[in-house]
Amino acid sequence: MTNKTQQLKAFERLLIIMDELREQCPWDKKQTLQTLRHLTIEEVYELGDAILDNDLDEVKKELGDVLLHIVFYSKIGSEANAFDIADVCNSICDKLIDRHPHIYGNVKVENEDDVKRNWEQLKLKEGKNSVLEGVPKSLPAMVKANRIQDKVSGVGFDWEEPHQVFEKVEEELGELQEEINLGNQDKIESEFGDVLFSMINYARFLNVDPESALERTNKKFIKRFQYLEQKSKDIKKPLSEMTLQEMDVFWEEAKKI
Repeated sequence: MTNKTQQLKAFERLLIIMDELREQCPWDKKQTLQTLRHLTIEEVYELGDAILDNDLDEVKKELGDVLLHIVFYSKIGSEANAFDIADVCNSICDKLIDRHPHIYGNVKVENEDDVKRNWEQLKLKEGKNSVLEGVPKSLPAMVKANRIQDKVSGVGFDWEEPHQVFEKVEEELGELQEEINLGNQDKIESEFGDVLFSMINYARFLNVDPESALERTNKKFIKRFQYLEQKSKDIKKPLSEMTLQEMDVFWEEAKKI
């Protein structure tokens, strides 16, 4: 592993390369905050995939891509005399010190929950009108629901026991079934949303990240279905011509792999 001097030198190398690319590369010259935005989102998702796959070599590469974007944005900011990479680093350093009075001040905490409660209270003191202001509007709905629940929990708006949350899930399922029986599509969608929201909340009490859990299931399903597709090719019988019983044989085989 590298020491601090080597780490700083590597970071300096990246900054120098960024300067050179911005001056000499036709593509890099044209980029703006707006043109980079969707690419940054894509890079973060690729990092998320690598983390879920526990591919540490790929995590390293994807972190590099994300870091490049941070440096790129900072370079553009410096050209507009708005901010540079030092301002970015100092800004997050100042925030971390302010938000961790139990490390850099005299505040005492007992556990992680105390830290989270202090974090949300400090943000309100900084001028935010709501603990939910920090939840990005453009987050995917499942991630957003998880963050909303996590944040309101930080100020004490929460269930006390997991069984209470599960009872809420059962209650919401019952309400969904009632609307299905009545056939009101708008209310079915509303109640379905309530079911998902309560399930995401229950995941939090089980210390499960719902986004990661669902993505694991997605990957598992893809792997099994592709096995089924391959078996279909092996026996030269299209899936569309196979019965569900025939498919199920291969599906059960896939589950054992």
